Amino acid sequence: MATITPTGVPAHAKPKGAPGHGGDHGHAPMAHRQIMKALSGLLLGLFAALLSSTIVTTALPAVIKDLGGGQSAYTWVVTAALLSLTASVPIWGKLADLVSKKTLVQISLVIYIAGSVIAGLAQNPATLIGARVVQGLGAGGLTALAQVITAAMISPRERGRYSGYTGATVAVATAAGPLLGGVITDTDWLGWRYCLFVGIPFALIALAVLQKTLHLPVAKRKVKVDWTGAFLITAAASLLLIWVTFADDKYQWLSWQTYTMVGGTALLALLFVLTETRAAEPVIPLRLFRNRTITLASLASLFVGVGMFCGTVFFSQYFQLARNESPTMSGVMTIPMIAGTFVSSTLSGRFITATGRWKGWLVSGGLFLTAGLTLLGLMRYDTPYWELAIYMAFLGIGVGMMMQNLVLAAQNQVSPADLGAASSVITFFRSLGGAVGVGVLGSLMAGRIAHYAADTIGDLAPKARAAAAQATGSGSLPDMHLLPAPVRTWLESAYGHGIADVFLYAAPTALLAFLLCLFIEEAPLQTSVGPAQPAEKQAG
Repeated sequence: MATITPTGVPAHAKPKGAPGHGGDHGHAPMAHRQIMKALSGLLLGLFAALLSSTIVTTALPAVIKDLGGGQSAYTWVVTAALLSLTASVPIWGKLADLVSKKTLVQISLVIYIAGSVIAGLAQNPATLIGARVVQGLGAGGLTALAQVITAAMISPRERGRYSGYTGATVAVATAAGPLLGGVITDTDWLGWRYCLFVGIPFALIALAVLQKTLHLPVAKRKVKVDWTGAFLITAAASLLLIWVTFADDKYQWLSWQTYTMVGGTALLALLFVLTETRAAEPVIPLRLFRNRTITLASLASLFVGVGMFCGTVFFSQYFQLARNESPTMSGVMTIPMIAGTFVSSTLSGRFITATGRWKGWLVSGGLFLTAGLTLLGLMRYDTPYWELAIYMAFLGIGVGMMMQNLVLAAQNQVSPADLGAASSVITFFRSLGGAVGVGVLGSLMAGRIAHYAADTIGDLAPKARAAAAQATGSGSLPDMHLLPAPVRTWLESAYGHGIADVFLYAAPTALLAFLLCLFIEEAPLQTSVGPAQPAEKQAG
């Protein structure tokens, strides 16, 4: 099956100067096999980046206990990577519109490898958190550029098919991560540090494959990066995420620290908007938001990110601390969610390519996501696993239907010159939602667990109460295997109920994503990747 190739993308490697090469405006058909060769290295790099985030979630309880951290460190190890990923995505996306996409994706892989090495050698939570920031920078480039490069090669009508491959890569990495992380952590001669090293070989192979297979034209444009805008959006996102991470831990939600950080975030955001209106090459062209579809898709992606990362981060704690499972088994038990993501993303991509209809998948995904989070909010430490499997599958189906298709909806509205910016905007909002969601929900979870533990400690015998107070008084994550049976059951119940509340609090965000998708107007998918109308002229 052939599709339309953008100017300069080789179909059987056209020689320089031949029609269709470089700046020529001709188009050449590109066979499925040729596209897959070009995508293979890209998806391998994306797999490495995603593996680093999912593999560590299963190992985190062991990591934090080994390094001497508490619940705050647990949340921050995840949030740090999301913070740098979120803040860097718009910058990577804009650079992709200005300079060589191939060079950028290779730089992203090198940054990711460096962060992985430092993270695996960390001797304390602070070093690990810093290394996760570096990993996030590399992952941000890989996440943004995977979508940008795919859009640069394939028309929106055909892109649904290949978005399915991207979704499958996400699903496989997400599935392999917890399983591989659990096995590595439980293997005595390996240990959790190899969870942070394991992505390095994949990244090195991706570098070699990309060098050989990825050949894209370099737009001959004057490069003028909006560094002021890049700094302001990075600072605004970082300050916001730092606030939500430490709120209710280091200070109260309503406190002078909150007022200072929220006010600072608002000021930085305002300065960013003012800067973007005057910049020659803005990081996020504000004119994109004149388009109704892009605006609604961005907001929906923000709320989808909450549910997506909520499942990835908090399931490992639930299965290991509320159900006393090993890291390996906690990874195995999340398979229903991964299977739901894999199947729904692949099937939706195929059907979209065949029919050209995409809105129904977004709306259905919003319903599944809302149902999954709501039902997970009802679970307890002793809920039958078959019920949990259904709830997790609903969550995965919703994420699979919405994640890639929101990007597709936005890409369909813009010209090739804005593909990088439009793609990164959707990814930015999804990552921002995930990072803020993990920070806020992680803080709320700690409070809810403490509440349920204090509320039920009176049910324990006096001797057991002393053991319970000792187990929870250090601020570190407890080792369930060392606790007396009554205390373990008491604490498992508190964790199960507290983590369930997290999903219940996240459910309204999924409902908002569903409502936003209802108002997105379904436009016919473009059948070429040639020049399109500017986004603001296509506004609904």
